[in-house]
Amino acid sequence: MNNMTALPKAETILSTAASVAASTIVVHSIARDLIPQALHQYLNSTAKKISTFFSSQLTVVIEEFDGLTSNQMFHAANVYLGSNLSASKRRIKVNKPEKEKELAVTIDTDQELVDVFKGVKLRWILASSHIENHLPSNKKSNGGAFSKSELRYFELSFHKKHRNMVLSSYLPYILQKAKAIREEKKTLKLHTIDYNGTDYWGSISFDHPANFDTIAMDPEMKEMLIKDLDQFISRKEFYRRVGKAWKRGYLLYGPPGTGKSSLVAAMANYLKFDVYDLDLKEVQCNSDLRRLLIGTGNRSILVVEDIDRSFESKEDDKVTLSGLLNFIDGLWSSCGDERILVFTTNYKDQLDPVLLRPGRMDIHLHLSYCSFDGFKTLASNYLHIEEHQLFDEIEQLLEKVQTTPAEVAGELMKIADAELTLQGLIKFLQNKVRPVML
Repeated sequence: MNNMTALPKAETILSTAASVAASTIVVHSIARDLIPQALHQYLNSTAKKISTFFSSQLTVVIEEFDGLTSNQMFHAANVYLGSNLSASKRRIKVNKPEKEKELAVTIDTDQELVDVFKGVKLRWILASSHIENHLPSNKKSNGGAFSKSELRYFELSFHKKHRNMVLSSYLPYILQKAKAIREEKKTLKLHTIDYNGTDYWGSISFDHPANFDTIAMDPEMKEMLIKDLDQFISRKEFYRRVGKAWKRGYLLYGPPGTGKSSLVAAMANYLKFDVYDLDLKEVQCNSDLRRLLIGTGNRSILVVEDIDRSFESKEDDKVTLSGLLNFIDGLWSSCGDERILVFTTNYKDQLDPVLLRPGRMDIHLHLSYCSFDGFKTLASNYLHIEEHQLFDEIEQLLEKVQTTPAEVAGELMKIADAELTLQGLIKFLQNKVRPVML
């Protein structure tokens, strides 16, 4: 007779396992309902501390806010991790900012992401906890004096021997990488004066198509400008070392229609800088001017068009030239980085000399009438041609007449056929050489 205890049947094992699992779920549900949330969080926190004590892992906590101040490191991590999400992730967060073109993709709560930096594995997880904010009695919601809100934070875990590398190399790398991602996806804004706004500025998307390839200007001047812009944005440490505000001033002058506004747009598109259009005739007083200038953002171009006419009808209590210059040289220049200031005028000789001194307008660019090089740029843009048998005649005519790039562009837009278009431009230029007698 076999004295060995009979093994339970498979059905019995499965039934028992299912019963235990169900009981565990019930107990967990009851505990979640009966144990206060604060105690529940405390128990979880204590368990994590015990686990951390015996673990070789180090966890860095990066909260969304430091008091009332937004944490730059949190938002940089959010951008960086959003760009590293793999297709295997089961949940992601997607939103569409109101004034942006592209969707913003970020990691969702409780989703783990593993990153590798210099051969080291780093585990990220976005967590959240509820906090209770006390509200004044006049702001009570739903009959209570407390309003629940969410506190989000990242937990970054790695072996503790890599602590110095993470703090000195990895996290700064994320800050730099997130900045590059934002700039690449950035939707440029055109800001105009709006006294209904909190900082007197309103904005719309800036979608001007101008770029340095399409601008009809002297090739050498264009190359010089591009090099100057590149040097400006690369010299942050230089400006700090010499004790100067990180700003650059450009004066664009020349006849109407020579492309001053288009050049500003090309500069903005090249640098990925927002544009602030400051119409001084809309500014009510010097104190408003101060608020407007302080309200401009970093990496931006402040444009004052027709500066020679901006103070013609100003009253004594309105904005003054001295007020503008004081703010540019003083307060405004010290409250931000990577600022470009552009003045435009049709008549440089009518400007007050104080506007032209170095440190205010560092570079003076004369945008003149259309040259043959400028015409070829326009012909390439509008007609998609690089050479044509009529070009020689057009070159000779351009040497005899003064016509603006805007006028030439207007002629090139009239007819789709390149041959007929160039013939029409020749007639237009000939009429400028020999005006039709009435």
